[in-house]
Order: sequence, then C-alpha cells, then structure tokens
Amino acid sequence: MASERVLITGGAGFIGCHLTEALLKRGHSVRVLDSLIDQVHAGREPNPILQHVELIQGDVRDSAAVARAVQGVDAVVHLAAEVGVGQSMYAVERYVGANDLGTAVLLEALLAKPVRRLVVASSMSIYGEGLYRDQDGAAVEDAVRVDRKQTGTWDPVDAQGRPLLPVPTPESKRPSLASVYAITKFVQERMVLTVAPAYGMQAAALRLFNVYGPGQALSNPYTGVLAIFAAMLLNGNGPQVFEDGAQRRDFVHVEDVAQAFVLALERPEAVGQVFNIGSGQAVTIRQVAEELAGAMGRRDLRPVLLGKARTGDIRHCFADISAAQETFGFAPRRNFGNSLAELAEWVRGQQTVDRVAEARRELEVRGLVA
Repeated sequence: MASERVLITGGAGFIGCHLTEALLKRGHSVRVLDSLIDQVHAGREPNPILQHVELIQGDVRDSAAVARAVQGVDAVVHLAAEVGVGQSMYAVERYVGANDLGTAVLLEALLAKPVRRLVVASSMSIYGEGLYRDQDGAAVEDAVRVDRKQTGTWDPVDAQGRPLLPVPTPESKRPSLASVYAITKFVQERMVLTVAPAYGMQAAALRLFNVYGPGQALSNPYTGVLAIFAAMLLNGNGPQVFEDGAQRRDFVHVEDVAQAFVLALERPEAVGQVFNIGSGQAVTIRQVAEELAGAMGRRDLRPVLLGKARTGDIRHCFADISAAQETFGFAPRRNFGNSLAELAEWVRGQQTVDRVAEARRELEVRGLVA
C-alpha cells in the first residue's frame, strides 16, 4: 500500500503512540490531534515517538482545531475519547461531550474534506455481559445479574436459578448498554458507520477489549485494570479487587491492538464492519492481580477482595476474535503471561500516584458501589 498521511485523534495517548510507531514503520506519516488532558498526561514525559509526528494540541469538540487537523490527510483513526465506566456514571456531560459530540464534530469536518478511510475505536463495554449458555446449551444474550443477596452468587443465573456458562462473545451479540461510557462508544461506532459511507468514505469500527502494555497512564484511576493494579503495587499496596476476583476478561497487548488498526486501515475486507479486538483468551481479575504482583517481585502484596460491585460493571466478557482473524488476518502475537515481565520492567521505571482509593470514594459517595 502506498504511503499515506494518517490523522490520529487522541494520538498522544497510550494506544495512539503505539499505533503511531507502527504506522511510521510502514512508511506512513502521522498527524496527531490531542487535548493532552491532565487526567491522562499530567506529570508524564511526552512519548518520544511524538517528536516524529505533526502534533496539534486541541480538543476534538473544537471545530476549528478539527478542521485544521483533517486538512490534507488520507485516513483517520479516531481514538479521542474519555475512558472509564465508573467515572462516566457521574461525569455524564463530560463523557457524552467528548465522545459523541467530539465524533460529530470530526464527521462534519470530514464532510468537507472526505478521506479514504475512517476507523473508530469502539469498546467491548457495549456488550454489557458477554455471551452465555444455559445448562441446556442454548445461547443467552441478555444475561442479567440479580442482587447477590437473592441468588447467593456474583454470576448470572437462569430463571430456575441455575448458573449460566460464559462463552466467547461474538460481534453478533446484542448490545446491552450498562454505563454512560458504553452508550457513548456505541453511538460513536454507529455514527461513523452511518455517516462516513454516505459521503463516499470507507469506515470500520474496532471493539477493543482490555488493552495493556508499556505506556499506560498509571496515575489515571479510570484506566485499564492492569495499569491500576501496577500503580497500587508500585506504591506498596495490594491490588484492590471488586467482587470475588473470579470475573473473567480478555487482555490484549497494545502492540496487537496497533497492528489491528493498521490492518483495518489497509485491508479492503474491513470496510463497513465491526470487529472484536482481543486476545481470544480469558483470565480472571484475581489471576491478573496475582501474576502481576509476581512479575513485579511483590508476591507479598496479596489481592484485597472488596466483596463489592460497581454500578455498570459486568461479570464476564471475553472475545470471539474469529471475524477479525478470518476477514483481515488479525493474529495476536503477544501472550498475557509472557508479556507481564516486560510490563513490570517498564512500571519499575515510572513514578506514579495511587489515586484508586480516591476514585473508589467518589463512586461510593454517589451510591455507585454496593
């Protein structure tokens, strides 16, 4: 594929910097639009990769900044978004504004300056609970957790009170929007896939599962759980785990995510579709806490099981990635267990403030933890 100029909104962040590196290696040039908000960037040295891009500091809701950013680009990766299920439940205007109004502003700018392809970052959060099967093998797309005091379990059960079995979640699973964040991500992908083709632009959406790796914002208490646990361990605290720690997630390395975006930009087969981007493997949150502590040499810091659930949290969700594999050749290369040593080594060189307890109190005073 010929070299192109690619705009990455939110490109100074964790995923954006890894994607920038991948695009530069393939001969593309990169322009970044990023507001550099304090919650993500305060106290951090800019990633050196940004020295090799054209950086525009501006908010994606600022139509003038966005109009400058889209001038002369061939493709866009839209990463700019507020991220965090819990925080979205009280910072409603902030999340809807940045995520959905921001996407609308970007799309209007592109109507005047259409690009070849637009790829938007969506989220596994739109599924709510993942896909389950009941004791008879029937698929259950609308699993709902009942009050644990009634069922005696954290897990969803069927009408007879029998436990449901979590299975890999495909793109065909009906959305169940359990948080403001999930709502905004679903709106983002729908807007992009609806508006872009109406103006001759190719579009695709990637539903990212739990992304991890070097470069995460460790002091941001609403970032990914691995970064949150790393910040706790770095400050000598045992990882705080909601519920009983047996909830299952899919952790995908940021380098694999960057590769997925490159493929979605380049491969014609990706156009007009939504794809899960994960590892295809499930691990429990407690396992994550224990293995990361081991990788960081702090097995003495055991997970602290809180026995509480946050509003909007789900029990199990892990990816069926067969569509991305078969359609445009996505193939995760990084194994979770073997990647933790690299992450731990990077974390040891960071300075971070553990703000997790502060964030939990914010949720508790609003009645969002029970």
